[in-house]
Amino acid sequence: MRPILKRIYLDHNATTPLHPLVLKAMLPYLERDFGNPSSLHRFGRKVRASMDEAREKVASLIGAKSEEIIFTSSGTESNNLALKGIVEANRKRGNHIITSSIEHPAVLNVCKYLSQHGCRVTYLPVDRYGLINSEDVRKAITKKTILVSIMHANNEMGTIQPLREIGRIIKEANSKRPNRVYFHTDAVQSVEKIKVNVNKLKVDLLSLSGHKLYGPKGIGALYIRKGVRISSLLQGGEHEYNLRAGTENIPGIIGLGKACKIASRERIKEEKKLLKLSERLYQGIREKIPDIRLNGHPKKRLPGTLNISFESVEGEALLLALDLEGIAVSIGSACTSGSPEPSHVLLALGLSYEEAYTSLRFSLGRENTKEEINYVIQILPSIVKRIRGISAIGRKK
Repeated sequence: MRPILKRIYLDHNATTPLHPLVLKAMLPYLERDFGNPSSLHRFGRKVRASMDEAREKVASLIGAKSEEIIFTSSGTESNNLALKGIVEANRKRGNHIITSSIEHPAVLNVCKYLSQHGCRVTYLPVDRYGLINSEDVRKAITKKTILVSIMHANNEMGTIQPLREIGRIIKEANSKRPNRVYFHTDAVQSVEKIKVNVNKLKVDLLSLSGHKLYGPKGIGALYIRKGVRISSLLQGGEHEYNLRAGTENIPGIIGLGKACKIASRERIKEEKKLLKLSERLYQGIREKIPDIRLNGHPKKRLPGTLNISFESVEGEALLLALDLEGIAVSIGSACTSGSPEPSHVLLALGLSYEEAYTSLRFSLGRENTKEEINYVIQILPSIVKRIRGISAIGRKK
């Protein structure tokens, strides 16, 4: 095997590298500051103070109060706690959930589970750009509705949903009914990439994950607005305001707090950089490669996220060819990479099975450079041409 001259990582929506300053902040809590934050002695009190400080940093990034942040093990656990917790606590009020057809499996599979346990779930469609019509939310709300869960930005194509409009619709509905409809968003992909403020979005619950914003894996958080009626999934001690039993992952929590502080400081600069780089990549691909399609909204999408279909080229073949060149990309969500089925997100846009199989996701991050993007633009056309040539031969046979 020939040596790889470059290593270029363009799969940041799957996970991000740990920021050096995050690692530095975590190390003391893996070594000398090992106390249990529930202990009353000085070892425990010191760790408790650090954990409270980290909670404030997470809350600050999304415009929340520190006591509204619950630490979890991941974005998936946060979604499970949000959906199952709301259903369990509000069963007497209703059993209807509204979500979208393009949610992450961490929401869709929870909805599937809940539908098998007495809930009715409405899956809203999206248009060809992956956008939900906020009026569809208004029409879907019934007397039995207790929860609306709509992701902030899609992990595969980056389309950003109109959460403010949806939030206003839910607030209006709540002013006319005795039972409150709660509003949850999976913001795992949007936090750190764009400005997220829980009050402006009018959400009651918001999920986020550490490893998507240059923090450690194995740590996440759920924002729960004060006054939300929700039940715990884990029974045990009184940790996390009685909502998540179990001794806290202190190194992870410290790392998440530090990552959120860095994001608060660097987000605007990073957003501008990623917008330029992703636009450069897209225009370079358009100029050099015919018969491509941009999936998702051309403007209302995350900076740095591009999902492109290449006609007559299987996405997996293209991914492997790029990997041989040292370039890491994705054919969709990392959580469904083992599935033989095409992306449910792309099918929801109206793509055929064949078209969905030709897609590739490029997700850029803060360490990517203009030189790296130029290199991708340089080598990608010849790879696509070669694979199309092989495909053409196969069709003739």
